[in-house]
Amino acid sequence: MDIDRYAYQCIYPTEMRHFVFLICVLFFSCGGSSPEEGASKAAKEYYDFLAEGDAVRFLENKAGVDTLSADYGEQMLAAVRQYQEDIQKKHGGLREVRIAENPGRCDTLLSSPYVHAFLILCYADSTQEEVAVPMVERDGLWLMR
Repeated sequence: MDIDRYAYQCIYPTEMRHFVFLICVLFFSCGGSSPEEGASKAAKEYYDFLAEGDAVRFLENKAGVDTLSADYGEQMLAAVRQYQEDIQKKHGGLREVRIAENPGRCDTLLSSPYVHAFLILCYADSTQEEVAVPMVERDGLWLMR
């Protein structure tokens, strides 16, 4: 009988191999998305609203907008529309929004997650701009700050 051929069976009995396999499966299957990825996906969705010309839906995804007075809400909406007009004049519009290679940076010192989501704004004139969008999590939903 060749002892070296079966040496691994003594070191790693069948039960131990099954246990190690189970731990590996659990470790790799429990990896959810990071706060940076979640915040970046939400920021991209909100900036896509801006690219589509929907200033109201863009503004609805800003933290605290539901507690604003009617006057201040109208002023913020006017500011977003002005921003859209500026993009149209300077670059011919916003063609595409992409998540940057590094999706964001998380500040873990605060009690609720705070992330700077990094997006690339691709304009119609073929220029690009990388922006950092401050995002906060409220009740499991990422909102622009």
